[in-house]
Formats: sequence, C-alpha cells, structure tokens
Amino acid sequence: MMSSLSPDGTNAPAHVLRLVFWETTVACNLECVHCRRLEVARELAKSDLTHDEGRRLIEQIAEVGSPILVFSGGEPLMRPDLFDLAAHARHKGLRIALASNGTLINPALAARIASAGFERVSVSLDGACAQTHDEFRRQIGSFDLANNALRMLKAAGVATQLNCTIARHNQHELPAVLRLGETLGADAVHYFLLVPVGCGEQIADDEMLSAREIEARLDELHELAQRTSLEIKATCAPHYYRIVRQKAARARREGEPPPPVRHGHHPMTKGCLAGTAVCFVSHQGNVFPCGYLPVSAGNVRTESFADIWNNSDVFRKLRDVALLTGKCGACEYRNVCGGCRARAFYQYGDFLDEEPFCAYEPARNRASRPAP
Repeated sequence: MMSSLSPDGTNAPAHVLRLVFWETTVACNLECVHCRRLEVARELAKSDLTHDEGRRLIEQIAEVGSPILVFSGGEPLMRPDLFDLAAHARHKGLRIALASNGTLINPALAARIASAGFERVSVSLDGACAQTHDEFRRQIGSFDLANNALRMLKAAGVATQLNCTIARHNQHELPAVLRLGETLGADAVHYFLLVPVGCGEQIADDEMLSAREIEARLDELHELAQRTSLEIKATCAPHYYRIVRQKAARARREGEPPPPVRHGHHPMTKGCLAGTAVCFVSHQGNVFPCGYLPVSAGNVRTESFADIWNNSDVFRKLRDVALLTGKCGACEYRNVCGGCRARAFYQYGDFLDEEPFCAYEPARNRASRPAP
C-alpha cells in the first residue's frame, strides 16, 4: 500500500481503498426517474474510456491496493468489451462485482457472468411489486425481468444483491422488499436513501423523505436486520450508524445485550465512506468521492489513479472530520456517521457542510441552548 501525508501532516498510510465503482458507460436501456445522470443515452458514448484506457485504469487501481472493482453504468452489460476488462481485472488480482438493472440478463449471460468470476451482482428493485418498480424505472415489465435475472444468476451460482432506493413512493414497502429478497434467494438487500443529483434533483420535492421520515425508516431497517439472515445495509444513509450506536448504548444502560450488528459494514466503520474508502470513476475518467458527489478529484486520463487517491485535495478534506461544519462538525457521532457529503453539497454547495436530512441534534448544541 502506498503512503501519503495524513490530514494532520504526519507520514501515515493512505486510506485503505475498499471499493472502486467504475462507470464503464453511460449507455442504458432504461430511463429511471431517480438516475444520478441527466444525459442518459441508449448507445455507448464516444467519451467513454476506451478499452486500452480501461485496462490502464485497472492496472493503476491494482497498484494502489486490492479493492473490489464494481463495473457499473449506465448498464455495464451494454459495453461489448466488459468481459475482457473483467478478465484483466481478475488477472491483476482484483475482486470484481457487477451492478446491473438486470433486464438484459438471460440464462446464457448469467452463465457467462459466473464464469467471468464476478463475485456478486447487484440488481435494482425499487419496490416490492411491478407497479411500484416499473413506474420508477419507466419501463413496463422491468420488475419481472429483474426478478428473473436474480433467479438466473442464483441458478448459475452467482451471489446476488437487491438494491432498493428508498423514496416517498415506496417507503412503506421496505419489509416487503426484504421478503422478496428472501424469496429470490438473494444474499443481501441494500437500501439506498435518495440523493438529489441528476434526475434525482428533479424529483426531490416529491420523492425526498423528510429528516423525521428518514429517521423512522432507518430505525425500521435496524429492526428488519435483526429478523433476517440476509445482509442488510443502509447506503447513502450514514445516520444509520449513529442509530446503531444509540440503540447499543440504550441497551447497555438498561442492562440488556446490544442487538447484533448485521448491517453489511464492519461495526467500527464510518457511515459515509466517500473519498475515505470508496471512490467512483466516471465514464470520462473523472474520479469522484462517490457517484453522487459531483466534485472531481482528478482525471485518470491526465493523472495517475494513485496520485489522485493519495494526494487529491478533495479527498484530503473528506478524510479530516475536523473540517466538517454546521451540526455535523459539532456532532459527537461525526466519526461514525459523517453525514452525507453529497446531500450537503446539493443543499449548500459545500460538501463539508452539515447533512441537511438528519433529525439528530448534537449534544453540544443542546447543551449550549438557553434554558427555558
């Protein structure tokens, strides 16, 4: 692992890179209302990283560490050299995963995905029934196609994951989505809080949950996690990790054992991993902290991936929680939550500002409030 200066100026190991999401193409056969992109295309874009550029990216990622490389899009299965690139990643020692909408997968393609060595395939299901999902995905029949894809992948021996974006239209279907995952034999269900970027910004007024509603849904997820053997993970929802710790502290005060941690991440991890353990490489080679925070840390067409990951000013700031402002900066849970930096950027134009969709009031703020 390469090293660089830590935020406090000491010579410390660089942050361990755990996940790299590569937007292999913007081409997609769907037009989802919450897509983080505005310029969804039905065909491959000329600005996508070329095959040779993709190989170089893979090689440079492998020089930095051994993260899981997630081939995403758009719809990555529309890229004709996907499996060649996957083979190159495996040759370089990287673990690989695939993020798909599932609608293009048939038995032959499921078998090819398995033989390519993809360790897990995530398929998006934004509701527990066809009406909810298809309306959100803007394609009648996409729910059934996604369900069939998950069944075919399981039959081919590939681990599967359901990705569900929580918004106003489906917030009461969370238990039903989990039951669907169990029925389909999935290994995990990851619930994403809507982030208002791209097309998501256009529907934010109608679909974004309030801070209080988010608190209730995350509390519900914690309860669901205790009742299933599936991996439950709250994504783009760093407040969940505060809730986990609050519940454990409450149990200790009451002399009860804390509920088991089954939320996907290591118990000691932090909620928002953007730029600290995770990054996103766009189809044009821009490196972002995550796919929802449109602040570039550099471009692999002109800089090495290692230099961007280890030395970017954007990543340096994200790795120093002392730079957080607003109530996130004052919060006693800032090291385990950190707030969503993308939603802060959306709301205030500053990714270091406070999470705008959090109902928690830090103890320091409560203590400084004048007595009634």
